[in-house]
Amino acid sequence: MDLIHKYFPELTSRQEEQLRAMLPFYTDWNSKINLISRKDMEHFYERHVLHSLSIARYISFKPKTTILDVGTGGGFPGIPLAILAPQADFLLTDSIGKKIMVVKQAVQELGLNNVTAINKRAEEIKYPFDFIISRAVTNLPEFLTWTQKNIRRHGINQKPNGILYLKGGDVGSELDVLPKKLIKIAQPLSEYYSEPWFESKYLIHLY
Repeated sequence: MDLIHKYFPELTSRQEEQLRAMLPFYTDWNSKINLISRKDMEHFYERHVLHSLSIARYISFKPKTTILDVGTGGGFPGIPLAILAPQADFLLTDSIGKKIMVVKQAVQELGLNNVTAINKRAEEIKYPFDFIISRAVTNLPEFLTWTQKNIRRHGINQKPNGILYLKGGDVGSELDVLPKKLIKIAQPLSEYYSEPWFESKYLIHLY
């Protein structure tokens, strides 16, 4: 939690309590269902919570913003973001039922009134959202074909509605094959965080 305080010093006591409760919750569930690699559990707050919260460094969601988390797995990036943005509404979806079962338990345990979790593929979600978020569930061109239909045209935030995608490695080659009409922003996470793990990580904004 010290790492979270380092970059988010203005947490409320409620947010701090919720973020602190995540570690024992996921440690317990990870022993039953493989949600997070065992090695990564040693770096839970850095590689999962802080990584998810990169989106909160990039944009502060206005009240009533709607967000779809595609391929959420155990609830990332959606759950940490929902804790930091109780004013926004999140739908977390994954095609694997047992993972969504854990997400629903997390929502209940952490007292998140702004989160709904459903067991569906992205292609099955028909209605629009302000932002689609995800952590590298597939390559960007494929992800775009799944979710482009879900982006609401007119937004209420300072940044345009679109896709906010957390990805590592060589993102340039994937961005190059996307439609030219798309605006593509690749925000290096090393500009937000000083830890070496973030050096090759990016937040991609497509709109």
